[in-house]
Amino acid sequence: MSDELSPRLRAIVEALPLRPGMRVLEIGCGPGAAAREVARRIGGGHVLAIDRSAKAIAQARAGCAAEIAAGRLSVRQSAVESFELAPGEAPYDLAFAVRVGALDGRHPQLEAQALARIAAALRPDGRLYIDGGDPLKEIPLPR
Repeated sequence: MSDELSPRLRAIVEALPLRPGMRVLEIGCGPGAAAREVARRIGGGHVLAIDRSAKAIAQARAGCAAEIAAGRLSVRQSAVESFELAPGEAPYDLAFAVRVGALDGRHPQLEAQALARIAAALRPDGRLYIDGGDPLKEIPLPR
């Protein structure tokens, strides 16, 4: 699998306010390209990449094997609207999503469920970014 990001994904990752040691949740990770790059940029932090698709999770697991083995990245099959932290799992500092239908405004009830789940998975000062800005926009979370 290529380590190259598309120009669009590179711009999105570069726009995230990442810092070393962060815990980052990627929603809708697909094959894991952005998750790999975020893991590289946050050093000793951790990325959890989720996707509702078993095929995407299998691709991400294969493409991110080195980062998973190093403990810098993990993957989990889950729809965002039903996502929950595992028992004892620490909350995340930041979440981001690219092309996630539950967050694109077309399904308000699903979006409300997803935003509540994301808010519950983030620290109280955690932030959510989605595509659709220039290149990202921050989405306020219910607190």
